[in-house]
Parts: sequence; structure tokens; C-alpha cells
Amino acid sequence: MSFIKNYKQGKFASLLFFICSIAISTSVLAQKDKRLKGVEKELNTILEATKAAGFSVAVVEGKKIIYAKGFGYSDYENKVPADANTLFAIGSSTKAFTSAILGQLRDEEKLKFDESPLKYIDDFEFHNDDMNNNIIIQDLMSHRTGLPRHDYSWYLFPSYNKDSLLQRVQYQEPFTGVRQQWYYNNFMFLAQGVIAERITEKSWEDNIKERFFTPLGMNRSNTTIDELLKSSNAAIGYEVKDDKVRKMDYYRIAGMAPAGSINSSANEMSNWVITWINNGKFKGKEILSESYRNEAIGSHAVVNSALPDKEVPDAHFANYGNGWFLSSYKSHYRVEHGGNIDGFSASVAFYPSDSIGIVVLANQNGSAVPGLVRNTIADRMLKEKRTNWIKRYTDAQAKSKKAADEADDDSKSANIPNTKPSHILQEYAGEYSNVGYGKFNITVERDSLFANFERMKFYLKHYHYDIFEPFRVEKTGIDTTDSGPLRFNFSTNNSGEISGATMQVEPTIDPITFKRKPASIAVSKETLEQYVGNYELGPMTMKIYVKEAGTTLYAFVKGQPEYELIATDKHKFSLKIIDGYKIEFLEDDDKKINALNMIQPNGTFKATRKK
Repeated sequence: MSFIKNYKQGKFASLLFFICSIAISTSVLAQKDKRLKGVEKELNTILEATKAAGFSVAVVEGKKIIYAKGFGYSDYENKVPADANTLFAIGSSTKAFTSAILGQLRDEEKLKFDESPLKYIDDFEFHNDDMNNNIIIQDLMSHRTGLPRHDYSWYLFPSYNKDSLLQRVQYQEPFTGVRQQWYYNNFMFLAQGVIAERITEKSWEDNIKERFFTPLGMNRSNTTIDELLKSSNAAIGYEVKDDKVRKMDYYRIAGMAPAGSINSSANEMSNWVITWINNGKFKGKEILSESYRNEAIGSHAVVNSALPDKEVPDAHFANYGNGWFLSSYKSHYRVEHGGNIDGFSASVAFYPSDSIGIVVLANQNGSAVPGLVRNTIADRMLKEKRTNWIKRYTDAQAKSKKAADEADDDSKSANIPNTKPSHILQEYAGEYSNVGYGKFNITVERDSLFANFERMKFYLKHYHYDIFEPFRVEKTGIDTTDSGPLRFNFSTNNSGEISGATMQVEPTIDPITFKRKPASIAVSKETLEQYVGNYELGPMTMKIYVKEAGTTLYAFVKGQPEYELIATDKHKFSLKIIDGYKIEFLEDDDKKINALNMIQPNGTFKATRKK
């Protein structure tokens, strides 16, 4: 590792001794604890069965880490082993930290959970008055606002500005009433982070470091990908495609940080878990009040019925507290939160009545590893009958593959063959926008359509009619293994031109519509000058002229406002503020402009240039 070069030989020897001491101490403890005898064989089997690059695990009992170890690799290509100090992105396991800041602020008498979040963020509002008047801070903490996820709004349209992200919420539709149904929503944890920022006059990132990382000795933990990249012993994220382990780019979660941007290690996350197990105290110091700790791990919303499974009848119920999922695991109360972000998965869990905690961090995208490892260790630590979690996983995988194959067949049968797009591809190009989401551009490259978002690009393959399916463009080429369920469904206006695209990004509400603005092209001053003149159609005269240093073309008809024209192709312009209205200038045999067509929803009208 590169940081070794910064040490002289003596310092390196001391460092090596320190690392070995940690490894030996955790290994010896595990050997002494009969409950964990032979566990490493099972964990290696999980690594192999899931084709994961690597993972780290730590087990806490009472106030101590009794086992901590890495499996596989933090850097798969270079075969760098993962260990208990390897940094991983923990994703949504961040959420309990964010809500805990508000818990501290309440104890400091700086806010109340039954107050409106609008009291603390004056430029924030929801989609309707019912939400604005009734949503309280507690609803944000336990996913009870009635909003669906709207995750594409931040994932495809990221921003480092937390406030600008929050302003999108007012345009995002709910699917049910306030406190009527639990539904996971990352924006509401962003809102909690911003509330803390407004009260403390410090960034969410600084609040996390000052209130938790520093007092808990989480000295290597951080909150940004830039910090992670500068850290030694940091994991690289991976995914499995076509049974091969492939590297993924880090995803900079940016302004959505309060919902899931912490990077940490199994060892350091153990200090966080120890705090929760011990009523909010760490090494005798109160980090969280016992009252908040108890409230946070108590039920505030029912996630779903989670009825007992025939094979595991004593694992049931699913509720939510403040940034924690709550369930019964083989008659033991379990508090847990998972995390997923590009290339990484996590599970942070503890069993408060048993004083047991388990942290699992994996560098595999959407991985089953955290749950498998957590349950395998929990069975041993809680002295319960051991379930063969690996077999359940492999059986489920086989069943899932069969279902996916059948679904793929159904998808193919749903495709209507021998259909064509209604327009030439160039007419789909342009800027597409939605105020609750953001903007993206569609371009034509090598006779193909591409959707260009800020951090990713998709090849749009024709599916049928005016519907296209997206395939992600990667450094190695277009990933055609799976387009997923998302489709771009283009629509037309009364003039027959492409006016927008809808995407079914939320299953509980209508498709989201992105309005199209035609792609503009640069036109020289000299070119614009050739269009200048008066054009007559019966008693009506349209004046075409340039202004603003001769770079913009305008049209004016007496009794109407001035219309700015946007160049979209040779001799073709669209009216900037009116959808569906276009002007096309016409040439005579000598290539001189002698007329124009006014293309409107009710028809096309030709006006002759006045000599």
C-alpha cells in the first residue's frame, strides 16, 4: 500500500506490530468464544457463493469487539486483502446518524419532533397544503409523509447544493395521505440534515464529525468520496455481471449526503453499535440520551405485515423507528439498517436485549452478503438453531433466475415487432426537463439516440412505436445485459412534433413527464441577416429582425408579443415560449430566402417575403 512508503523502517515495524496485535487479539477472542468456532469456514463459503469481491465483519458484545476480520479483497484486481479497518461506503446505514443529530438537538431544547419542518427551513414546502400543514419532523424520521421514493430525482440529477435538492420536493407527488402508509424516502433524511444545518449553523458533514466521529474515536471515517479516495486501506466497489466481478465507479452522493454518504470500517462502526447497545453511552460518556436511544429503536411506523416464514417461523414483523428497521429474529428484538450505493452494501445491526451487535460491510453492489453474514453470526451468538442461510440463498437465486427468464420472455412477447419511431431520430433530440427532477439532453450519434445525464449516459434502443429502452454506456462500451424496467415513452403535440417523454420511475404514481425543448444550433450573424424582412400572408405582415448584437432572431406580428426564435436546423426555427409553433424559411431557385412557412397546431401557412 502506498502509505507504507511514508514510514521509516522503525515506524513501519511498529505499525506492523500494531496491526498484527489487532488481528491476533480478535482472532484469539474468537477462538475462545465457542459460539464462533468454525464460523470462518461458513463466511468463506458465503464469499464464494455470492462471488463477492470482499467484506469485513465485526461482532460486538456489551462494550467490546469480540471478533473482527476481513474476507476477500478490498481491491479485487490487485488482490489487496480486506480487513476490519478497511473503509467501505455504508450507504443508508448513515440514516441513524442523521436522525441522532436531531435527537441531540431536541435534548438541547433546540427543536421538537412534533413541530413542522417548515419552521426550520423557511424556503422548503411540500406538494400540497395538507402536507404543508400536517407533516411533522417525526414523520421525516420514520418515512410517514405519504411520498414515494422519487430517487431518480437525486440519483440521475445530482447536486451538491442541499437546498436546491430540497426545493424539488414541492413538485414531487405523494401517493397517499400523511401518516397513512410507510414508504421509504431519502429526501426526508436530506431534510433532517438541513434542519440541523439551519439550527447549528454548521454543515451536516461537520455535525457528523463533531458529534459522533470524534467522540466515538471514528478517526478514519468520513463523509465524502473525495475523502475516501485520499484514505489508505479503502475498498473499491464491484458488481457481478455475467458471473464476472467488475469494478464500478464510486457514486458521489453529493447533496443527498444525510441520507447515505458515510464511509467507515467494521471496527469503527462497532463503536457506533456499542453506543446504542449501552443506552447511548460510549466509554462512560453520554453520546445520546437514553430517552432518545429508546425512542429511536421503538416503533413509529409499520413497514409491512412481515408474517412468519414456514422455514423460519420465528423471524417476523417489520416496523421502523428513527433511522432504524425493527424486527423479531428468532424471538430476539433486532434493530438494523442496511445500506446500498454503487458497488457497496452494508448491514449494521444490534440486539439490544442481548447486548449483541454485528456490522457487515461489503464491496459488492446490491449484495446479499451483509444479510447472510449477519444471520449466520446471529444464530451462533444468540445460541439459536442454525439456519442454512447459504442454501436458502442459492435456492432463492435459482428460483429468481427462472422467474427472470420467464419475465424476459414475457417482455419479449409484450414487444410489438415491425414498428418504427414516428419521427426521424434527429427530431427526438433536445433538452428534456421536469421541475421536480432536472434536465437531460437527448442527442443523435452515429444514427443512434443517447440520453445524456450529468453523471451517466444511456443508449436508447428502439423497443416499439415511440418507446425506447435505455442501456448504460460505460467506459468499456454499452452494457446490453439488462435495460431494467425503465422506458422512455415519447409524446407528440398537436403539430405532430416530439413534445416530451414520460418515464414510469415510481410504481405508485403516474409516469413523470419531461418536457422537450428542441435542440438549438449556433447560427452566425451573417446567416441570420438573410432572413430579415417583412413576410405577408393576406392582410397580416410578420416582421423578422435581429437584435442583441445580431445574434438572436425575432418575429413580430402587430397586436401580438415579440417572439424569440431558436434555430433547430438549417432554415428552421422554433418559437422559444410557445410549444408546437415553428417557422421554416424557404429558398427560391437562386438559393435566396423568398418565403416562410408558419407551422402551427392548426395547420401550415405560407407567407411571401415582401420585395
